[in-house]
Amino acid sequence: MAAPRFTDQLNAQIGNELAAHNQYLACAVYYDALTMPRMAAFFYAQALEERSHAAMMIQYLLDTGADVVIPAVEAPVNAFEDVVAPVALALQQEKRVTEQINGLLRIARAEGDFASEQFMQWFIKEQVEEVATMSDLLAVTSRNRDDIADIEEYVAREHGAAENDPAAPRQAGA
Repeated sequence: MAAPRFTDQLNAQIGNELAAHNQYLACAVYYDALTMPRMAAFFYAQALEERSHAAMMIQYLLDTGADVVIPAVEAPVNAFEDVVAPVALALQQEKRVTEQINGLLRIARAEGDFASEQFMQWFIKEQVEEVATMSDLLAVTSRNRDDIADIEEYVAREHGAAENDPAAPRQAGA
């Protein structure tokens, strides 16, 4: 069984991942309303990815016999000043999630919970990718805030196909 301190924080992180899902959904809707289908699709996919992270955490708790508690989440930001603002918010969110994931790893390590430490390794790698992706997208949207076609073309070129990671943890319900 996972360390109780770790499971408490992982349950909280499930809420953080679900809140990230909702925020990315709000970003997708914003871009959809602007008729930016590539940015909308990118953020719809990001929303599903965050939900899948929550499902991975749920499955880990179930696998280790720990209680799963789905916490309430705050409402997402729904209004943005321009096409750059959702991406800037997403980068802040990914940096915050990185700190949360690192905190979970620190707890697992401090508790001598080797299985939970190993479980968190995939998320550490994932966060490096997420921060890099949002950093690049912020640079592109900032540079092209007045040229939506260039932003759309970049997303189509760089983020067109979804990747499946065979090393990803199992998801609850999948």
